[in-house]
Formats: sequence, structure tokens, C-alpha cells
Amino acid sequence: MLALRVGLAIGALLLCLPGHLLAKAAGRHPSPWIRRFLALLSDIFGLDVQVVGTPLARDVLFVANHQSWLDIVAIGGATGSAFVSKDDIAGWPLIGWLAREGGVVFVSRTDRAGVIDQARAIGALLGKGRAVSLFAEGTTNDGTELLPFRPALLSAAGHAGPAVRIQPLAIDFGTRSASIAWHGEEDIGANARRVLGAPGRMAVRLLFLEPIDPHVHDRKAVAALAYARIAAALPDRRALPYSAAP
Repeated sequence: MLALRVGLAIGALLLCLPGHLLAKAAGRHPSPWIRRFLALLSDIFGLDVQVVGTPLARDVLFVANHQSWLDIVAIGGATGSAFVSKDDIAGWPLIGWLAREGGVVFVSRTDRAGVIDQARAIGALLGKGRAVSLFAEGTTNDGTELLPFRPALLSAAGHAGPAVRIQPLAIDFGTRSASIAWHGEEDIGANARRVLGAPGRMAVRLLFLEPIDPHVHDRKAVAALAYARIAAALPDRRALPYSAAP
């Protein structure tokens, strides 16, 4: 199963790459082929993606929980959003290039002084009408908890224009949550082999919740509201006593 899925993923990349390069040369930003590629990957990797609620099409920062690299595949294929990702991914072979082509904003978890510049980079995408996805926990977990949300980068939405909204997004793999989670000291390669090598398909629900106006609430209040709405949508997760992370 692993070899088959990897082979089909390479085939999907080769299928979509010419169209992406042509779209890029024609000045189409974002290229529609990024979303098509991720939608193909969703199917190849065995994801049955169900969209619940109405995702905003543009001028939106999706604030989501996070437990697996599959989150990016599912959300990207369903919405075409750009992502905020930790900067070490930028150096990964092929994956880093694909991320840059998709408009990923790379952030450093340790560079507190660079938060303002990182928020500005996110705000620049939002200001162009893009949908952007941010995993507000700042890390993955074991699929049983919902970690406190980090509010620092949420300020990007409040300065990106009056039309921008923040929409909480709850990602739910149901009974497979713990088995697919990427957390602890597990290497990404080992996790990918384990997840992609499992037979069959898995359901994932993307629950798009009531949007929040970032111009009415400050970033810490937005983080608390988004956390509460996602916790209510995922009653099987252990929500920790809430205190916004730095």
C-alpha cells in the first residue's frame, strides 16, 4: 500500500506540475494547480474529506487545531488556502519547494523578535484576498488533547483590512485521530510510512465554524474564542484549562 500510494503521488505531481508552471508564468497567483494537486493527494492517501459548514472563500485566516501533516493535505485540497508553517520545513527536499510554490509563510518558533515581521507576511497574503491557514496550537499532539492557542500571529488579521475574518476550523479524524497523530519524537518519515502503509480509507471532517471579527476583539480574545468554538466542536478532545499560550 505504501509503495502504491507513493507512486501515485509522484504521478499526481508530474500530472499537475506542467499546468502549475504555465499558470505561474502567466502570472496567476495562486496557481489553481496547487489545490488540484492536494485534492488528488487526499484521494491517493485514502482521505474521505467531508466539509461541514461554509468555509469563507477569501479574506480569511482559518485558525485550526493540528495533529498530522495530513491536515495540510485535507485543508489545502478543500480550500486552496496558503499555510503558516515552521521554518525548518523550508529546507526539506522537494517538500520545501512545494511549500514555497504554495505560498507558505515560514515562521520560527524560537524567534520571538521576528513575530512582527511574520505577522506582516501573513497580513500581506490576507491583504491580497488569500485564504490562509494557521495551526494555532503551534505543534501537533497525540490526538486526544486540544492545546492552548498561541495568539501572537493572530494580530495579522486585524491589520489586513476591514474585510478579513478569522474562521475557526476543527479538524476531526474521528476514531483514527490517535493512530495517525504525528507527535513526540517520531520522525516524519516514520510517521508517513506508518500512516500511508495502513490499508483502507479514513474519514476526516473539516468543521468550519462561526467566523470572528478580528477588528472587534484583540488577539488574545480571538484566540480564546476560537479555542472555545473548536473545543465545543470536538467534545472527545480533552480541552485544557484555557490560558492563551505566548
